[in-house]
Amino acid sequence: MRNKIIALLAMAGVLTFLSGCTQVNQEITSDSTGFWNEYIVFPLSKTLLFFADLTGGSYGLAIILVTIIIRVLLLPLNVKQLKSSKAMQDIQPELKELREKYSSKDAQTQQKLQQETMQLFQKNGVNPLAGCLPIVVQMPILIGFYHAIMRTTEIQTHDFLWLQLGTSDPFLAILTAATTFLQQKLMMAGGAAQQNPQMQMMLYIMPLMIGTFAFFFPSALALYWIVGNLVMILQTIFIRKPMMNKEAGGEN
Repeated sequence: MRNKIIALLAMAGVLTFLSGCTQVNQEITSDSTGFWNEYIVFPLSKTLLFFADLTGGSYGLAIILVTIIIRVLLLPLNVKQLKSSKAMQDIQPELKELREKYSSKDAQTQQKLQQETMQLFQKNGVNPLAGCLPIVVQMPILIGFYHAIMRTTEIQTHDFLWLQLGTSDPFLAILTAATTFLQQKLMMAGGAAQQNPQMQMMLYIMPLMIGTFAFFFPSALALYWIVGNLVMILQTIFIRKPMMNKEAGGEN
């Protein structure tokens, strides 16, 4: 739960930064100065323009291709996140026993609970922060995409399917929330969400929050998030299946 709260706060901070950034109205060029412009925004803009040229001038397809490439590059982090999530699910009964054993709310008992919980995590190779790592790594990419879209005229004014990439789209916002929910549902598969009401609550809060953000930001950014979710869903299915088969084989 704490990890999800950290992720929510990080996302909220990103969106606050995006909405308040004064540079968003300045076109990005090779003459743009500053570390952020030179090493994040301009390279992303050039990459999108490059793939748009490869796809006959389609900036929508360029966003899809670049998103897939980014997700493939982040695959090792996603594997680590899935393994940590699976390990966390496996130790839920032991965590429940610890909470019942140290149910008193006094400071000394709670400190003991934290100590034994950390020992349990270390024993089973669980990293509580692993679930947040992919989200944290995505933050600069998300901000960079926003700037690349808003500061590259060709992208901002381009139409893709029914979308104008520089403006928001209600249907895409709903799709963003739906794919985020499905991706999280798959990540939580295995019973952990049912055992923890707080995780169950986060399963609905996170998609609702991201979907709300998508109502106010360019559809190109929502397209990036949706494609990223779909790739994550496929990765989760294909990564979790061998993990489950291995566990079933071990039980036999």
